[in-house]
Amino acid sequence: MRTQSLSAIRFGMLAVLLAFAFEAESRTREECERDYKPQSGQSGKDVIWMPTDDSLVVQMLDMAKVTPADRVYDLGAGDGKIAITAAKQFGATAVGIEYNPDLVRFGQCLAEVAGVTGKVRIRQGDIFETDFSDATVVTLYLLPDLNLRLRPTLLNMKPGTRVVSHSFTMAEWEPDAQASTDAGHAYLWIVPANVAGEWTFKGEQADEPFTVNLEQTFQQLHGTAGASKAQLTGAKIQGPQVDFSFTDGGGQTRVAGRVNGDRIEAKVTRNGRTSSYTGTRT
Repeated sequence: MRTQSLSAIRFGMLAVLLAFAFEAESRTREECERDYKPQSGQSGKDVIWMPTDDSLVVQMLDMAKVTPADRVYDLGAGDGKIAITAAKQFGATAVGIEYNPDLVRFGQCLAEVAGVTGKVRIRQGDIFETDFSDATVVTLYLLPDLNLRLRPTLLNMKPGTRVVSHSFTMAEWEPDAQASTDAGHAYLWIVPANVAGEWTFKGEQADEPFTVNLEQTFQQLHGTAGASKAQLTGAKIQGPQVDFSFTDGGGQTRVAGRVNGDRIEAKVTRNGRTSSYTGTRT
């Protein structure tokens, strides 16, 4: 009798849990909107709220090459559409930062409707006070002056972090890519490593060392190398990857390296021979 009673209790508890789970999964957008329905153009802390068209959301996430390995932060998340799409269609983990608590609850409700609550959080917060340094992708739909306020923070993020903005740019920080759809424009930046300064490159073998002076403006790179101060050619930086060439002493040197703070681990090709070098900022 006792065993049967315990089994009945456990079965009843399981039925209740399954009922709650079914109810959560079967929620609809209409149910979310019964509690709160945002209006396009409504006032917010820094901007009015305007929803991003579904096709442009997908375009933005495609440009950033979002994968399940990514952690996406949407700054000024509104109804959470970008964060939800990043999780549902691209498999990413996503966080939406929204100042309006009503929009936060609404966005989280929509995440439940989409079945992605395990991968999406819509958080109440100020985008200028929130730590999003663990992001690999940042999405924005803000006004130009707000983009500029965020720009120093974005440039201090891990090199290779992708930043995508709907409609608005970053002034003289030119985008690495841009796209247009019937729904609007999207711009992509890849956060570049900071490589400005003087670097001394030394080979692992008895290879001749050389010095390079790099000058950087965002992802634009130029400078000189060697005793003759030869001008760099083909200089570019994308995320942590840096590449440049120079001709010194009658031969061409090509450098392809990966930046890690004040070190560059590089493959250097000189006179048809490729060797491993380490560059150190001095």
